[in-house]
Amino acid sequence: MRVLHVTPSFHPAYVYGGTTRSVYDLCRNVSEAGCEVKVLTTDANGSRAVLEVDTERETVLQSELVVRYCHRVMDVSVSGALLRLLPAYVRWADVVHLTAVYSFPTIPTLLTCKLLGKPVVWSPRGMFQRWEGSKKTTLKSIWNLACRALSPKRMVLHVTSEQEGIESGLAMPGVQTAVIPNSVELPEGVIRTEPNGKLRILYLGRLDPKKGIENLLAACKMLGEPPGKEISVTIAGAGEEDYARRLARLVEELGLSRQVKMTGAVLGEAKRDLFAHSDVAVFPSYTENFGLVVGEALAHGVPVIASKGTPWSAVEEANCGLWVDNSPESLARAIRRISTMPMPHMGQRGRQMIQREYSGALLAAKMIELYRRVTTT
Repeated sequence: MRVLHVTPSFHPAYVYGGTTRSVYDLCRNVSEAGCEVKVLTTDANGSRAVLEVDTERETVLQSELVVRYCHRVMDVSVSGALLRLLPAYVRWADVVHLTAVYSFPTIPTLLTCKLLGKPVVWSPRGMFQRWEGSKKTTLKSIWNLACRALSPKRMVLHVTSEQEGIESGLAMPGVQTAVIPNSVELPEGVIRTEPNGKLRILYLGRLDPKKGIENLLAACKMLGEPPGKEISVTIAGAGEEDYARRLARLVEELGLSRQVKMTGAVLGEAKRDLFAHSDVAVFPSYTENFGLVVGEALAHGVPVIASKGTPWSAVEEANCGLWVDNSPESLARAIRRISTMPMPHMGQRGRQMIQREYSGALLAAKMIELYRRVTTT
């Protein structure tokens, strides 16, 4: 089967967070399962940077996985080259897998597939989900209407959780949805360091208002009040410069400069080392379609506290974490509670859950079955 992925950004543009990683892993796993995969994308790597990649010809990443990077000329994904190449790539494919919603390639891809009669699997990656801080909701609703009008008849929305499916269905009524979670890469071994007498708390992810980081900082302020527990907090991730500076000012205003360290983006071995030196990872998002970093923490043997804005209620069922409201009070209570629990054993159970339910081969097989289903309807 020939699968075309159209996405505004791709590996190694990890400045965009977990979506880039999950799309790359999916393409890699599907190609290893026997599909011929091509990716049509841009060289975007943030608002001001581009990847150092060849934008004149296809790049072979591995057997049956080829990427065509197109030069981004403005905004985050506007590319004349991608628009020019799109019809030929769509004609080549048996099925087109579109990622993202409010970006340049979306409407041209839907329209081209409609005109050429190609089926589409569309992964909105949480873009149809809303929270109280969502911006430009009226413009997004108009965009959604345009997408509905231009979508091909054979189309399925791929969502990564039941909640994302519900909210995506509201934005695209009448379109079938299929729930297939992201895969989570399981490291060969777990490296854990001995506790240092403090509760070592980790937040890892993009710096963005919807991630609820302010609530975590307020919770940490509460933890320092009598009878407080000594803590150290690492905030690892990148985001808009203005927002990162705002968080840094908040750390100072709350008197947490001694306890909180902001590291910027952390990748590769540095990320693995960060997990090794953490007792618990906290993810207080207002909304997430999946939350890949929650799975990554569990894969590295770190128990988690995930907010109910994430779809990770399973961490309580598997006894490898807590699933709580993302208010400062609730987060503070959860941190106090988990500090008295057998965290190393919880981390082991979390790793077992990831191995059992989120392997790349298992979820690639489910995605290929979805491709087959949409091509035969």
